[in-house]
Amino acid sequence: MGKLVDAMRARFQTRNAPKTARGQFNALMRKEKGNTAKVAERLGVSRRTVQRYVKGERNIAKSKPEILDRLQKEAVKDHQPRVTARAQKEAQRRGMTIETRASFGFTAGPDTTDDPRVRRLTEDVPEHLIPQVFDALRAGDEDELNRLLGQGLAEEYFRTPGTDAEQLDVEFTDIDYVELDLR
Repeated sequence: MGKLVDAMRARFQTRNAPKTARGQFNALMRKEKGNTAKVAERLGVSRRTVQRYVKGERNIAKSKPEILDRLQKEAVKDHQPRVTARAQKEAQRRGMTIETRASFGFTAGPDTTDDPRVRRLTEDVPEHLIPQVFDALRAGDEDELNRLLGQGLAEEYFRTPGTDAEQLDVEFTDIDYVELDLR
């Protein structure tokens, strides 16, 4: 995954998702209660292929790379849903803070400095973005997390109401480190 997804999972999950292809496949089978048709649909393979994986006639670890990628994404998506839901509820109640050191660039008008530079920031994530942040975490969407957290940092740190900076677009790139926590 990416730095943002990894940081959120490190903070808001109690166990790591299975790392091996067999472990991921078994977790997916447990989630779908042994229904090979549903697992096949989620992996984009035939039901018979899933049945061969179950019986050991075919080694899941030697599957095509695209199948292994889908398997990892699907297994991670379902990993500890109650823990993630509890963390989301707590984050909405208490609030969430992001601490990061990254490059921030701006889309600015002529005669202004819009070159990215490294900054260390600790800011609160706006409450209206927290549900979307957790949705992006569940989907494992690093780009969406980057966009949402960049938007949150822009709202909290860079944009000043009543000035030209109110409409400032911020680019959140080259993340050195990032930590998320509850307030």
